[in-house]
Amino acid sequence: MTEKFWLVVQYPLKSAKGSQRDNWLRDKVMEYLEISLADANLGHVDGFDMGKCISDPQKYALNIFCVITEEERSIALVKKVLRESRLDYTRIQIATMPHGKAEETYTLKYAYKKGVTDFFL
Repeated sequence: MTEKFWLVVQYPLKSAKGSQRDNWLRDKVMEYLEISLADANLGHVDGFDMGKCISDPQKYALNIFCVITEEERSIALVKKVLRESRLDYTRIQIATMPHGKAEETYTLKYAYKKGVTDFFL
């Protein structure tokens, strides 16, 4: 059996519900990632959440969740798709954690800002 991982792409938001553009971005990112992950046989998009960050109620975020099989290849593909599709690549954070292990936490794998080392939903 192939090991699975959760992968989350996180965008910062200015409000809990996001703007019309944030909703458009969510739909486009989910559409492009679903197609790309399926074509590469690496996984699928599992959903999203939008609103206050659990770790800091003063911050808001859009989180898009994917279930993937190959961590490094999937991260590289996600970054490539978002960059080439011009889907606000310069604002994202990507984190992963093992699938099906509730005691695990997300580990930051990519951040748009240098020096960012922590990741919170």
